[in-house]
Amino acid sequence: MSTSSIQCLLVANRGEIARRVFRTCRELGIATVAVHSDADARAAHTLEADAAVRLAGDAPADTYLRGDLLVRAALTAGADAVHPGYGFLSESADFAEQVREAGLLWVGPPPSAIRAMAVKTRAKELMRTADVPLLEPLDPAAVTERDFPLLVKAAAGGGGRGMRAVYEPPALDGELRAAAQEAAAAFGDGEIFLEPLVERGRHVEVQILADAHGTVWALGTRDCSVQRRHQKVVEEAPAPGLEPELREQLHAAAVRAARAVGYTGAGTVEFLLAPDGRPYFLEMNTRLQVEHPVTEAVHDVDLVALQLAVAEGQSLPAQPPPPTGHAVEARLYAEDPARDWQPGVGTVHRFELPRLPGLRVDSAVVDGDTVTPYYDPMLAKVIAFAPTREAAVRKLAGALVAARVHGTVTNRELLVATLRHPEFLAGAPDTGFYDRHLTALLRAPGERAAHGEVGAETAALALAVADAQGRSRFGTAVPAGAGAGAGAVAGMGCGWRNVRAQPQRRTYRLRPDGEEFAVDYRLGRDGLRAPGHPGTALLHADRDRVDLELGGVRRQFTIARYADGSRCVDSALGSWTFTEVSRFPDAGVRTEPGSLLAPMPGTVTRIADGLAVGGPVEAGRPLLWLEAMKMEHLVAAPATGSLTALNVAVGDQVEVGALLAVVGPPAGADAPAHDTPAPAVPDRARSDRARSDRAPGEVPPAQSPRP
Repeated sequence: MSTSSIQCLLVANRGEIARRVFRTCRELGIATVAVHSDADARAAHTLEADAAVRLAGDAPADTYLRGDLLVRAALTAGADAVHPGYGFLSESADFAEQVREAGLLWVGPPPSAIRAMAVKTRAKELMRTADVPLLEPLDPAAVTERDFPLLVKAAAGGGGRGMRAVYEPPALDGELRAAAQEAAAAFGDGEIFLEPLVERGRHVEVQILADAHGTVWALGTRDCSVQRRHQKVVEEAPAPGLEPELREQLHAAAVRAARAVGYTGAGTVEFLLAPDGRPYFLEMNTRLQVEHPVTEAVHDVDLVALQLAVAEGQSLPAQPPPPTGHAVEARLYAEDPARDWQPGVGTVHRFELPRLPGLRVDSAVVDGDTVTPYYDPMLAKVIAFAPTREAAVRKLAGALVAARVHGTVTNRELLVATLRHPEFLAGAPDTGFYDRHLTALLRAPGERAAHGEVGAETAALALAVADAQGRSRFGTAVPAGAGAGAGAVAGMGCGWRNVRAQPQRRTYRLRPDGEEFAVDYRLGRDGLRAPGHPGTALLHADRDRVDLELGGVRRQFTIARYADGSRCVDSALGSWTFTEVSRFPDAGVRTEPGSLLAPMPGTVTRIADGLAVGGPVEAGRPLLWLEAMKMEHLVAAPATGSLTALNVAVGDQVEVGALLAVVGPPAGADAPAHDTPAPAVPDRARSDRARSDRAPGEVPPAQSPRP
């Protein structure tokens, strides 16, 4: 086979994966071209490429999912090759063909291989022929009570859409209809199928790499079992606790799967390990995975460089490099796990992780970037490599604790709690890990404080002291190492008086949940006095740092302030974002009782059947669905009553706080006396079904998340 050298590469993607591919291209001396939507005009990936081409619009359907525009961009910019990244069109056989027909080099598998694995039912038929172990599909008309529990799955697409767990026969028909409708709306294909539901299984996958000369590598295993509703959260390589015989079985099955479809390039074969240890084929991802860095770390390879080499026609060595050590990856998202994983939007004021040997950060953002509602909210992947699993996990948790991410809510604290949980540390978590432990992992700040940890109340106190120093006309800090009684005389602070006085009070609202903390304190000759914090001593204070002694232990708090009024407080035990509540708030606009406000920017995708203004509604009844960042959020009735207003229609774009609907009292009843609007409540059973876990467009498989 003749080879062709890539001179200029267009990455048909955005965010973290575009930056990742550009990094390898710079090392190889390959020129780069970015594409960007209007929302991404100043994004990091756009500015880092040698050239960039605008895709007019914001929505993926108008930009990153337009194969014709991507090909035209490559030709316009003079690129000779296209890398699809992951998500969006990375597994589109039609797009691969468009690229090739335009005379461009496609950095990926042949369109025939992509098409063969695109529909799960067809892929299972191929894998059966290749002697790859799998869960056999079931005929809905022939299932019996003994077959339950079952999993309803969409044949096309992923991201959890069209997927339902069914535990009892009476629910099956309704779930089949609902799954088919959802799959048709999401993928344009309503085909669904049934298979046995394997509970408490492990998601284990094999990285493959194949050239056009007959060599197929199996680059070890990865465990991706820590997931929330088909969304991977933590991945590691090699998969811990597997017997050598099982590893070899998985490697061999993955190689057979690749050969069965004439595969070339990088790909992943995913398996579900049942509790009894038996493996079952889930699907084959015909592109690079989000979690590929853990494999790169343990095998000391650059998978993107190898993708490019294979696309150029080069041969792989007969055997892959052997694995050494252990690597763990955590996905840092702009989302709030405590609020049904609600995604966050806004400016990332600061994004900083420590620079440590063996720590790698593949980020989508830099300081000042904006998280928009149009795309997956993954901010970065943080990867730790060490000689042992224990050391890698400890390094990753420590790096996340030391991270400074200001401007948007993140899942950082959940990641740290996960990595330090005894079950995870034991080395064999299953896909039900969060089902069992999420509540405990998301303990409220007050509950954490009761267990001896620093909570938001203490952080608010530190912020109040720092704000006092910042507003002082003296501008002198409390000296480092000063005792509790040496106190604020050195800087006085704006709360100091030369006569006894009532404590100063400041009130802060914690983002994003709106909880308020009223801080009473006094800074005087006798140091800090805070009635709500007995035994707390002030050791140092200036505008940007406060040291408090808590229970005999010195704790340091750093404070950052931003133009939007937010104040970020960081410590070794947590991070908090506050805004100060004015003592003289505006009267504001009264909101009609029962108002349902949009919790995030998004698109109205569905309105419940039969919903009509003036009609009755029951508490908890679904009213409408919003989609943002590839997640679907249910807005339900907060109380039983009647629908007095419906302000949106399917397809409407709404902003945070937009009035969606109003639920009033039942007909003939008196209106309740309250002014607080009801929040739009995300659907715990469905909100994660819609978000692809590929940043920015990845979608999970059947019973375990993809990629």
